[in-house]
Amino acid sequence: MPTYKRYPVAFDFGEGIWLHDTQGNKYLDAISGIAVCPLGHSHPAFTRALTEQINRLIHTTNLYDIPLQEQLADRLCEDSGMEQVFFANSGTEANEAAIKIARMYGHNKGIELPEIIVMEGAFHGRSMGSLSATYNTKHQQGFAPLLQGFVRVPLNDISAVEKALARHPGTVAIMLEPIQGESGINPCKAEYLEQLQEICDRHELLLILDEVQTGNGRTGKYFSFQHARVQPDVLTTAKGMGNGFPMGACLTGGRAANVLQAGHHGSTFGGSPLACAAGLAVNRAIHDEKLMENATRQGDRIRQGLQEALADVEQLKEIRGLGLMIGIELTVPASELVNLARAKGLLITVQMDKVIRLLPPLIISNEESQIIIDILGKLIREFCHGP
Repeated sequence: MPTYKRYPVAFDFGEGIWLHDTQGNKYLDAISGIAVCPLGHSHPAFTRALTEQINRLIHTTNLYDIPLQEQLADRLCEDSGMEQVFFANSGTEANEAAIKIARMYGHNKGIELPEIIVMEGAFHGRSMGSLSATYNTKHQQGFAPLLQGFVRVPLNDISAVEKALARHPGTVAIMLEPIQGESGINPCKAEYLEQLQEICDRHELLLILDEVQTGNGRTGKYFSFQHARVQPDVLTTAKGMGNGFPMGACLTGGRAANVLQAGHHGSTFGGSPLACAAGLAVNRAIHDEKLMENATRQGDRIRQGLQEALADVEQLKEIRGLGLMIGIELTVPASELVNLARAKGLLITVQMDKVIRLLPPLIISNEESQIIIDILGKLIREFCHGP
């Protein structure tokens, strides 16, 4: 089906942060499959873990105990402060689980029509539930009627949340991304997250954080919410969790622990032995190779380097982000830069027409960060000022 507008390139193999296409060209992968490959390509320990597990056992069913699943759940709970994990196959599925938890939580409290406060600019997925929680009308067009029960407010506006609560007494949860990825790398302020935590505690609401893109070391912490003094009731993640192997997770704690019981939710493939072998290999590498520290160091290097390289470019509006989740916003449409960068051997994306997004693997070196700065700095200058 023609559901993608593809670029005219196909990749044959990858090594570290580099991809090689079928024509013999080499590219620095500064998007890592859209935040999916924190370990880059052909990571030895990751490859070895999957190969060994394929030779042992790929799949059984969640009707049986899966020891690797329990090991990964323990590590994720230790890294997040959460209590329970439901394993899925994607971020969309993890967010569907979160929405179902919020609704069950509301019904358990006797609320007939539970509602969830979500943010303008949010992206939570493309299934009917997660799409209804998403803000972008471009993704929603043609799929009405959407799911009811979502109340939208502006990001980083605590008074709008208070007003929404007053108008919607059936509110059971607040759901948001700590950094909005698809709408152009828009971070939540730490104090805003902390204020949301206080509101949720005061009103006994669930705080649901979507860390599908921001989790697994991407921002310099294992989960981005750890940059603030908050602890969510529901936490979702995926993307970088399996380094390219499809998997996602919905974690619960606090008010959301034990809301879902046997028969309430399930997944045929979620948390298979092979998926959990992948997840454990990623988790170990993030810790053992100190990739969170590297994400902070290299992210600071790239942002500072680009800030200096583009200091006199008047079309530069802002460079923002945390760790290796970087947005470079221009005042002019910039989609053409995707093709221009690829011609120079650099893979990037552009969001919302004007925001260049960088999501390189967490294994990136000083030298590779400098390559991004050199190529992109020159490209943006020439794009805005001419050769």
